[in-house]
Amino acid sequence: MAEENKNQEVQEVAGMDTASQPETAAQQQNPEQFLKEFNWHNYEEGIDPIDDQKLEEFEKLVAANFVDTLDDEVTKGTVINITDRDAIIDINAKSEGVISLNEFRYNPDLKVGDEVEVLIDVREDATGQLILSHRKARVIMAWDRVNKSHDEGLIVNGYVKCRTKGGMIVDVFGIEAFLPGSQIDVKPIRDYDAYVGKTMEFKVVKINHEFKNVVVSHKALIEADIEEQKKEIIGQLEKGQVLEGTVKNITSYGVFVDLGGVDGLIHITDLSWSRINHPNEIVELDQKLNVVILDFDEAKTRIQLGLKQLSKHPWEALDENLKIGDKVKGKVVVIADYGAFIEVAEGVEGLIHVSEMSWSTHLRSAQDFVNVGDEVEAQILTLDREDRKMSLGIKQLTPDPWTDITSKYPVGSRHTGIVRNFTNFGVFVELEEGIDGLIYISDLSWTKKIKHPSEFTNVGDKLDVVVLELDVEGRKLSLGHKQTESNPWDKYETEFAVGTTHTAAITEIVDKGATVDFNEDITAFVPQRHLEKEDGSKLKQGETAEFQIIEFNKEFKRVVASHTAIHKEEEQQIVKQAQKKAATQQAQNNTTMGDVNSELQALKDKMEGKK
Repeated sequence: MAEENKNQEVQEVAGMDTASQPETAAQQQNPEQFLKEFNWHNYEEGIDPIDDQKLEEFEKLVAANFVDTLDDEVTKGTVINITDRDAIIDINAKSEGVISLNEFRYNPDLKVGDEVEVLIDVREDATGQLILSHRKARVIMAWDRVNKSHDEGLIVNGYVKCRTKGGMIVDVFGIEAFLPGSQIDVKPIRDYDAYVGKTMEFKVVKINHEFKNVVVSHKALIEADIEEQKKEIIGQLEKGQVLEGTVKNITSYGVFVDLGGVDGLIHITDLSWSRINHPNEIVELDQKLNVVILDFDEAKTRIQLGLKQLSKHPWEALDENLKIGDKVKGKVVVIADYGAFIEVAEGVEGLIHVSEMSWSTHLRSAQDFVNVGDEVEAQILTLDREDRKMSLGIKQLTPDPWTDITSKYPVGSRHTGIVRNFTNFGVFVELEEGIDGLIYISDLSWTKKIKHPSEFTNVGDKLDVVVLELDVEGRKLSLGHKQTESNPWDKYETEFAVGTTHTAAITEIVDKGATVDFNEDITAFVPQRHLEKEDGSKLKQGETAEFQIIEFNKEFKRVVASHTAIHKEEEQQIVKQAQKKAATQQAQNNTTMGDVNSELQALKDKMEGKK
């Protein structure tokens, strides 16, 4: 065997032949010379003296025939025998090594004489056998190749093993590398399974040495060529040029079209003259279509395309006989708070402002009148073909309710309306669609002091009203609610006249006096000094006593009462004076009203030409 031959060669070089024996005898005869030339180092180390020339020959022989069997180095070996389970490998060591055939499954054609990479796994097992590993050697060599490919930018071949989350698993030099889905091709991939089982070229783009992860890319190999193609294609483009392309990708904001090596974008607004919600309403993937170049940027390799520009603008095809006042039908395509856009023809829209949806002056949202998709009829109010604008109206299709307002809602007439809105100063009541009137806060109640209309009624409530004023030109109605009932203060003016006496309890002690509720409408104020009782003490909250009215003002709904006037003469005198003053004031009011009536009549006669 090879081992026996090697041992024999070594023995021949290193062995001591009989020719050296006479030299030894001569040294023994000349002790001085022997001691002078004696090699004490070899003696101390236990090394027999060997001829230096032979020693050099021995070292050369060992270097030529034996390898340094280090554990972490890969070396090459030759298959010298194959058994049922193992492959016997010669690596020029003192003994042959053994590798399980399981490590050569990938190479079923392994045969005697093949050269393979191996790594020393176990130098000597229990039987003294050298155990090698081909699998470990392949891994080490694979990582060396991967690192070299990454550092030098080399192209490697890989086998796509399977699909995984976000990409594919690729076998590169026996290492499982990750191929992200975005790095498979320059165009979006819709069928990942079509790549499984294929051998492709890749570029190693990333290595994580800590976690032993490798990322490869096929896209990187073709991007450089594509960039050159893009520059060449873009350099030949012109605005207005019509090209054929293929729909590559569809997004919510537009469509990417492959123009034969370079992509262009059709924005959603350039797909159709009509409004669309999503580009897939117009195109589909892989569809071939003609597009026009709108703009391009050579530096950024961006191309803006248009599809609708290949057809005539709808406004140019609009009926020339269409004019203001004509009725048109259309579909509601967009709704905003201020109005709705109606498509009266493909790509031609008109705006119906919310104020043109109803005769009502009380504006509401356009959604209260129409919904997207509704078919509506409207009248053209304005038409500007040059600026491509059109305004429409719906309310114009129904009679204006204000045309016969004087006959339907004369001053003094009573009606029932619906509360539509509040303001700080009143309530808007709708009598019918298009007819709104305002009730001032002072005309809501005869007796209640109202700070805000919401204290009295709610939006949506029905309310009886009386028409107080009518302004046809200004399209304004003044309404009143309290006028639907008689003014209870007319009755109270007699019942609670100055000097009348009433019994009630102190309702509340307030600043400078107290209040007394005589009924649900009449609340009188009692000044502090008028709370004094006959014994000099003051009335307290909840205490019942007699009160005399010392002031009654119907216009301002003011009533002042006194308990002290019941038992003090001085206070009684004040009441009498107040009564006299009230009577005089009433007489003056009557006279004044009569004089005013006379003056008005005289003015009327003068205007009519009477003398």
